[in-house]
Amino acid sequence: MDSLQDHFLIAMPSMKDGIFERAVIYICEHNADGAMGIIINLPVNISIDELLSQTVIADLDDETAAPAEPKITINERVFKGGPVSEDRGFVLHTAYPGFSSSLQINDDLMITSSLDVLATLGTNKQPDNYIVALGYSGWTKGQLEQEIADNSWLTINADENILFNVPVHQRWEQAVQKIGIDVSQLSSQVGHS
Repeated sequence: MDSLQDHFLIAMPSMKDGIFERAVIYICEHNADGAMGIIINLPVNISIDELLSQTVIADLDDETAAPAEPKITINERVFKGGPVSEDRGFVLHTAYPGFSSSLQINDDLMITSSLDVLATLGTNKQPDNYIVALGYSGWTKGQLEQEIADNSWLTINADENILFNVPVHQRWEQAVQKIGIDVSQLSSQVGHS
């Protein structure tokens, strides 16, 4: 199977596992050793501002850097990225110069668990678009491929509009429609012909 990095996994209606039911997962990494992704449509009951107030972030600006604008309030919700390392934060963000600890996913997107990006949120130094998540979704070698073969997931190329602009409660339907499937035609029954 080709790499699914920079793709969406879309949970089939038959997926009744609480966290993955109607989930859309952005795949950040997929290789021979396994896969890692962030659920992009499962907000938790904490805002980014509340998370930042609970996080100790050192002043990462050096003396030669231009000062950041005063912080603005960020009421956007933090997402539950998945069931692995739920005490660890991840920021999926549009590419921005100077974030040396962020890993490049494609020309436009990066991911990090470093505090340098978090420290910029709410200032003029923040990336244009971002999602903050606690935890991630992970698969061991061959596990994701087997789940796809078992019809647990649909896959499509990722769409930044869905990722950053579509309202959270519409992301699953929008991702399914992007495949060209009417949501009402998806069966919750799993089977092979």
